[in-house]
Amino acid sequence: MTTARRHATLEDVARAAGVSRSTASRVLAESGFASPVARERVRDAADRLGYVPNAAARALVRGAGVRLLVAVAGASPAVLDDSYLDQVVSTTAQVCAPYGLGVTVAWVPLDEPGQLARLADDRAVAGLVLVNTTEALLDVVPRRLYGRTASIGIGSTAVPSVDIDNGAGTSAIVRHLYAAGRRRIAMVTGPAWLACSRRSVEAYRALLREAGLPAREVVGDFSAARGRQAAREVLHRWPDTDAIVGISDATALGVIDQLRADGVRVPADVAVTGFDDIPLASVTALTTASHPVRRIAKAAASMVLEQRAAPPVTLFPSSLVLRETA
Repeated sequence: MTTARRHATLEDVARAAGVSRSTASRVLAESGFASPVARERVRDAADRLGYVPNAAARALVRGAGVRLLVAVAGASPAVLDDSYLDQVVSTTAQVCAPYGLGVTVAWVPLDEPGQLARLADDRAVAGLVLVNTTEALLDVVPRRLYGRTASIGIGSTAVPSVDIDNGAGTSAIVRHLYAAGRRRIAMVTGPAWLACSRRSVEAYRALLREAGLPAREVVGDFSAARGRQAAREVLHRWPDTDAIVGISDATALGVIDQLRADGVRVPADVAVTGFDDIPLASVTALTTASHPVRRIAKAAASMVLEQRAAPPVTLFPSSLVLRETA
């Protein structure tokens, strides 16, 4: 039985030439600086390995657009004021740098998804990364950008998606709370239109149903301010609550702030958990679940620029991070 020969990749060429991947990319794309010695070594390695440049990636660096567009869906421009998005944009810029491409960030109103078509119609846009993706947003991705678009969130047959496995992360949190003896577990959720929120809520409901416990849900918005309001709402509606699961770390920190202001001990009276494991989570000893935002953003941007074969959906694992609040 014969095995099909694997095509040489850009990484193979860079390794054989003893140069960085970005240097090999610049030489083979005939774009940007590289020393004469490096150029000779890269070309020799490419010839020796039979490397065939990816046509789409080569077109990008030769002028089919000069920047990547990061389009963020949200109810208001405030969606842009988020540390999560800061990580997505900075990581995308790092991935784009070897290609000589810039990055543009734009807000797309939830009730006006057609604005994406106008933004992406600019021929200077080489590729597209969607954030907080909705079905309506996927429907207006220009056909010319099929194959050069990736989604952080839901995807479609034309647009692959990458995201965190919120469901598994939330399940680990709820199982831990149950194992610790908590039986009256509430959740401060996120907006229902977000896929990541839905996955977390579905996991929470499924585990409580399995344990024969009722769900206690209060709608949140990922912010600390709403977390404070939600903490009071939870205890007003269900005074015997002994654990609160926050949809995000910011939400959980708001919950904790309000509980302590009202004389409720955390975790003695009410355990609290978050999601994301932001830097502040370790400082405040918050029990949470991991969220490799930069790895996810890198995967999305790389799918666009390198045209790598990718499954329709890629979910990055999330693991429980145990600290003092639960």
